[in-house]
Amino acid sequence: MTAAETLEHCVVADAARVGQVREEFSRWLRQFDLSPDRHNDLVLAVNEALANAAEFAYVRHSAPGEVRLVARFDAPSRSISVRISDDGNWREPTSSDIPALRGRGIPLMRSLADDADIERSPHGTTVRMRFDRVGDNMTERSSVLQ
Repeated sequence: MTAAETLEHCVVADAARVGQVREEFSRWLRQFDLSPDRHNDLVLAVNEALANAAEFAYVRHSAPGEVRLVARFDAPSRSISVRISDDGNWREPTSSDIPALRGRGIPLMRSLADDADIERSPHGTTVRMRFDRVGDNMTERSSVLQ
C-alpha cells in the first residue's frame, strides 16, 4: 500500500484540530476521481464523526483526549474505508439535550456512506464508514439528493 492510499491522523479532540484533519482529508481525496458531489458527501460524513468526537467524547473528562482518523483506499474494490475513534465515553442524549437543529449527524453519516457502523464501549467509540465506487463518475451520485 502506498502512502497515498492511506491517511492517518491522531489529534487532540477539539474543534480547531479536527477541522484541520477534515481539511487534510479533503485534500487527500483530491487524488481520486470523485465528482464534486461525491467528494462533498465523504467530507461531510467524516466531518460529522470528527465533530461528534470533539464535542461529546470527553465531556466527562477534565481535558480533551485524542481522536484518530484512518482512511484507506482499496484499489481492487474501488472503495474508501474510514475509521474515526476516540477513548471517551458515549452518552445517549435525552430529548432535552438536543436542540431542534441538532441530532442529525449520525443519520447523515449513515445516509452518505455505503456502509456505516458505530461501536460503543466503555473505552471509547469507533465509527466505521465505507464509500464504494470511488472514481466511478458514471455511477456516482450525491446520497443527500436521493
